[in-house]
Amino acid sequence: MLSVLRSYVPTLILSGLIFYFGYHAMTGDRGILEEDARRSALSARQTEYARVLAQRTDLERRADLLRDGSLSRDLLDERARALLGYADPRDYVVRVSR
Repeated sequence: MLSVLRSYVPTLILSGLIFYFGYHAMTGDRGILEEDARRSALSARQTEYARVLAQRTDLERRADLLRDGSLSRDLLDERARALLGYADPRDYVVRVSR
């Protein structure tokens, strides 16, 4: 009886290992069942990246306009009025409470 059991021990151990790794391949953090969650997270991060990239491009463009060689008077006037709180008498000012 014991010799018959010994012949099945390697098979049982290998079966256990296959089950263990197969289970974690399906349900682990990087498993097959988590693929939809990873794809949706990737999509959200790509959207966020595109938004940040557009914001950075806009800020770089505005910074270039404030350089000495290409100073934009309109942008300079806009920033000075915004920072100092001044307005032209012909402007309509809408205050937004924060």
